[in-house]
Amino acid sequence: MNTPRRILVMTILCCSGGLIFTLPFLREVYYEPMRQAFGFSNTQLGVMMSVFGAFALVGYFPGGWLADQASPRKLISLAMLVTGVFGFYFMTFPGYIACIVIHAIWGLTSSFVFWGAMIKSTRNWADENTQGRGFGILESGRGATEILTASAFLAIFALLGAGDSALAAIILLISVLSLLLGVLAWFFLPDSEGVGSAGAPRLVEVVQVLKMPRAWLISIIVLTSYSLYWGTYYFTPLASDIFMMGAVFGGAVGVGKMWLKPVTALASGYLADRVGISNTVFGLMALAAVSFALFAVMPVSESMVTLLLINVAIASVAAFGLRGIYFALLEECSIPVALTGTAAGIVSVIGFTPDVFMPLLGGYLLDNYPGEEGYRYLFASIASMSLIGLGAAWMVMRKI
Repeated sequence: MNTPRRILVMTILCCSGGLIFTLPFLREVYYEPMRQAFGFSNTQLGVMMSVFGAFALVGYFPGGWLADQASPRKLISLAMLVTGVFGFYFMTFPGYIACIVIHAIWGLTSSFVFWGAMIKSTRNWADENTQGRGFGILESGRGATEILTASAFLAIFALLGAGDSALAAIILLISVLSLLLGVLAWFFLPDSEGVGSAGAPRLVEVVQVLKMPRAWLISIIVLTSYSLYWGTYYFTPLASDIFMMGAVFGGAVGVGKMWLKPVTALASGYLADRVGISNTVFGLMALAAVSFALFAVMPVSESMVTLLLINVAIASVAAFGLRGIYFALLEECSIPVALTGTAAGIVSVIGFTPDVFMPLLGGYLLDNYPGEEGYRYLFASIASMSLIGLGAAWMVMRKI
């Protein structure tokens, strides 16, 4: 594949990977506006996201199998088109049950149809010595897509009055972009990019992956890293509701931390190729543990806003850096290339369970322990998870 074609393929992967999760994770920037527009409680928003996570988990493993034999052109295009179509319905602010169904469909399009194809395409795109760089570029590009779209959408949201109609306009724009990327993927992604040479994995090969201790350690690292990433979703309501900075400022915090994602993910990828992927994971996990522990004990006052923003940046660097490289562990841990999709599916089933339990945990704590107390319990829980990830990273370092 020549250089211009490589750039085009990675660009489509980055843009699609950054945008496909924007609709189901709209609450990251518009938490309170969503609650008001839909009339949902914290717990209802949590349940809605848990349904998305549950259906995503159902789809990850068969989606990994699918990625080992199917065309990413078809898979990625289909995922983006279906996601966009249901976005048009979501913008009408349908009832609670309808929103649950929509999130279930989005869970399947993002995991069963899209995720495995993106992971395998990225591993094929990079050679064996630049896996950290390849996945770092992917996460950096996804982050850049999120930044550009989120910044533009937040500005439009503010200009339109930050009300229900403004939120509907944002959902419409995201849906249109999703459809456009689906068309671009259909015409420009190569059919052969996501197809493994070994064909569909046999049961014995799946069992072989399940018997690898390193595969389980990678799963634990992804699970704890993704829990940290979920923790960053609560920075927006923390700033707007607890520190009383308002919805637009809270949204700006949500968008502002996104600006760290492309730089952090790319830097962590290059660093991982130089000092070791597992070594980099270990350092970022330690940074996350300290940062979320600080959130759990930080006093709430106007004088602490500067420290809040600094700590948001530190936690975001750790979370985004980990997301940029944890799938590069597949290469460092010698997972067979022919089973990349299958291994990614198995790891994702375990690693992305925070999509199920983190919104439920957050909704429960914030509704039953109102105010800053709920946030303290939530961030203390996340700090504890980071310690588990730290131990898993240390064990991978020992095995390597």
